[in-house]
Amino acid sequence: MADNFRKLNIFFDIDAVKEAYRVAVEDIGFSGDLVNCISITHTEGDDNDPRGIFWTLDNNYQEIQVERHVNEEAYRVFEPLLMNTYFKNVYDTLSKHYRLGRVRILKLSPRTSLSYHRDPEARLHIPIITNPGALMIVGKESHHMKADGSAYYVDTTQYHTALNGGNEHRIHIVATILDENKEEELYEVYGGD
Repeated sequence: MADNFRKLNIFFDIDAVKEAYRVAVEDIGFSGDLVNCISITHTEGDDNDPRGIFWTLDNNYQEIQVERHVNEEAYRVFEPLLMNTYFKNVYDTLSKHYRLGRVRILKLSPRTSLSYHRDPEARLHIPIITNPGALMIVGKESHHMKADGSAYYVDTTQYHTALNGGNEHRIHIVATILDENKEEELYEVYGGD
């Protein structure tokens, strides 16, 4: 198991997660042309950015910055329309172990991929809907995350991509980690799926 990808010893009721997702889609819906996103947390003001800064490599293999810096600390307002859903339980549980920034529901369409990039912080992933062709590649390792209530730590400060080689959308809760309680035994050995 690599340190850049770990399954957590935190589990959620996947049926309750899917019901909360249904409410989020009905009451809020996905936004953005480039990012299929439903924000679970917001800032107090209007400066809510679904994308944020990341780095990639140009054709000369030189690292370049894409987008702008996002103040992850400011994403402390839980979406009022989701307050009475299971997402509040997910957020509260994760917040006991991590200081979180943006928490979003992200959709990756069938037969598509993300750019090869790195982020300024690591991320937590909780798959809601997935398929065997949905993979996360971190460094030189690929991983499939099952939508069974499991939560995963992904060191997205390393170069990575996600691809959806399946025929249905890949839907994940993705939370930015600003700090973690390293004293806790949150991780289990991950042998892959």
